[in-house]
Amino acid sequence: MPTTPEMSMDMTTAGDPGLLETLQHEVALFARRAEQTRLGGVGQVRNSMDRAAYLLLNRLDKEGPMGVKALAASMGIDSSTVTRQVAPLVDTGLVKRTSHPEDGRAVVLQLSPRGESRLEEVRSSRRQLMAELTHDWAPEEREAFCTLLTRFNGALSARMAPSGGAGGEAPPAS
Repeated sequence: MPTTPEMSMDMTTAGDPGLLETLQHEVALFARRAEQTRLGGVGQVRNSMDRAAYLLLNRLDKEGPMGVKALAASMGIDSSTVTRQVAPLVDTGLVKRTSHPEDGRAVVLQLSPRGESRLEEVRSSRRQLMAELTHDWAPEEREAFCTLLTRFNGALSARMAPSGGAGGEAPPAS
């Protein structure tokens, strides 16, 4: 359901304005720091894969081979953006273009063995970074943060989707 200006006003005054101010500020700081560091990981793999590449490779890994239109729809972005972002991944051998098994004219994008290996290196490095950043958190705190961040991302995704449905990146499969 779209948010009207009246709803926005009610929503911002319904909560603690100081808490909402702190929340928006912390989200802005997080976005800046995440972009500065790309939360790339640690060691040799640190900052070695940009966000777009990581998200595309991750989606192909989770959902399997698919065409550009399907990949774009699943990520909530347009086909021209996917085409532009996939080109260097194909050039570097991380993604393969193959013919659709049922319609040889259609192109299917698939993670290559090199792409699978590279993605796992980056995931491992990023998991290590998350472990380091939250090393002094209780397991329940990590779980609560993950749950709330997933919920927050879902709300952002739903708000940004043109039809009011899910758009953008879906939470990772468990």
